[in-house]
Amino acid sequence: MKIAIVTDSTSYLPQEIVERYNITVVPIEVVFDTKSYREDIDITTSEFYDLLQKSPELPSTAQPPIGEMLTLYEKLAKEGYDAVISIHLASSISGFVNNLKSAADSLDDINVVVYDSWITVRLMGYLVQEAAEMAQDGKALNEIIKRLNILRNTIDESFVVNDLKNLVKGGRLSNASAVIGTMLNIKPLLEFDSVSHHIVAYDKVRSLKKAKAKAEDKLKRGVKESEYPLRLLVIDADNKEAGDEWADHLRQKYPDLTLDRSYFGPVIGAHLGRNALAIAWMRDFEKS
Repeated sequence: MKIAIVTDSTSYLPQEIVERYNITVVPIEVVFDTKSYREDIDITTSEFYDLLQKSPELPSTAQPPIGEMLTLYEKLAKEGYDAVISIHLASSISGFVNNLKSAADSLDDINVVVYDSWITVRLMGYLVQEAAEMAQDGKALNEIIKRLNILRNTIDESFVVNDLKNLVKGGRLSNASAVIGTMLNIKPLLEFDSVSHHIVAYDKVRSLKKAKAKAEDKLKRGVKESEYPLRLLVIDADNKEAGDEWADHLRQKYPDLTLDRSYFGPVIGAHLGRNALAIAWMRDFEKS
């Protein structure tokens, strides 16, 4: 069986990985006022944050048109693919996955599995990368999905944000009342809830230093309790220096673990704002 792998641009995969595994990446749009920009096509990450700083209005985001997705799947069928695994950002923060599932059921010429990653950013990219490598190696569809389920269940993270305005405005912070009203100098720590997969604030402190320490405490527990090697990820929103500094610190603390650096691109940056930082971890898919 010939299996195609599709994802959206919030996977923030390096181009080298996209090309190596022939992954199809569908851009999501970020919208300032009435002008739309396709992520990584019409606007770069640095251009986005420059525009974000200058814009009087908060940006919004727009799902890829479902009709264009169906056309893409039909094109892959004509190219000889028997199935598609289409991996996308969490249904808890976007209706795209559920809309896509309903629409894909109408296709007869190709089997499309729309997969909810329960997450986004490079963590989702890891799932995409593993699926693409397995597909390239000729693994069966059900074997790939089983592996994705195993990896997805190991993902954990901690986000430190400076500005909750857009998360609250967009309804993407489920327990906003836990932090709204006490925001002066507060650094909320966010995570994807392990049951609902919604973004929630799980703690709040009064400095970035304390917020990072709390996030590291959570990581420390994850490393201690893990029965398999973990892969660490440090992510920044237009704050590369702070991200690199945190990554160097964590490499010294966990020298035996693989640690990668990534970024919040335009679509996720539209919700988190500038200077957000995150650490994340999951089962190291290259080691176990």
